[in-house]
Amino acid sequence: MTTQTQSPETAPQQTERRRRGSSGKFQGGSPAVYAAAFVVVVATLGPVVYGALGGFRSNFQLADSPAGLPSPWIFDNYIGVLQNPDFWTFNLNSIAVAVITTAIVVVFGVMAAYPLARYQFKGREALFMVFVAGLLFPATVAVIPLFILITQNLGLGNTWWGVALPQAAFALPITVVILRPFLMALPKELEEAAQLDGTSRIGFFWRILLPLSGPGMVTVGVLAFVGSWNAYLLPLLLLRGDMRTLPLGVADFSTEYSVDTAGVFAFTTLAMIPALVFFLAMQKRIVNGLQGAVKG
Repeated sequence: MTTQTQSPETAPQQTERRRRGSSGKFQGGSPAVYAAAFVVVVATLGPVVYGALGGFRSNFQLADSPAGLPSPWIFDNYIGVLQNPDFWTFNLNSIAVAVITTAIVVVFGVMAAYPLARYQFKGREALFMVFVAGLLFPATVAVIPLFILITQNLGLGNTWWGVALPQAAFALPITVVILRPFLMALPKELEEAAQLDGTSRIGFFWRILLPLSGPGMVTVGVLAFVGSWNAYLLPLLLLRGDMRTLPLGVADFSTEYSVDTAGVFAFTTLAMIPALVFFLAMQKRIVNGLQGAVKG
């Protein structure tokens, strides 16, 4: 009698067999789920793709066939935007404001979240609820007081700092809410061991806690950067002239060259690229940081 030996299944084969189930049918999900996901993807990416392709067309092509593809492909619209000095000025202002906002949010956010996560004191939870309540306070209800405070009291009107400071203030609540559970998840034994070695709480914060909380800090930093890059209301009120940021530049360009639809598409597409690339490059770090916060 001969016995046949079966080769062991590889990990992908075992996974595929489990997904098919005992009935042998594929159980990857309902067709309705895929249909709904497809509709969401089309609704999300459709305008972006249409605008990007519209920048490669002429105004005549857009008027003759609004839903058609570029034929021929025209690069003059994008070249004209890249050669426009105002475009680079708007980019510089957006980068400066976003970097300042992100630095303030990360530094002060982790400093505020640290005692709320690691210290035991009376009123700690009530103080944390103040930050939670800040999530319910929109910037639109404070635009007039902010305008008076920034321009008249602080004298920071039409400056990078004048926009970055209030943006950072409104970003701090979500920063503390994300970082606090992340910092609470760090083992207490680690802090106790550091104290036995003679490390103070401030030393533990700088030498041990900050390096270990890197994923959470990257998460809040990326969210703050993208939020500042896309901000429109505060820059609209506080900036003018050559200090305008990129979203304001897009609005001004769309108004000034409203008849040049293809040029507006090109300008808008190029304005989206920096924040889009930055967010896509950091999306895994964002997920890791949020997972750490949820586990905490």
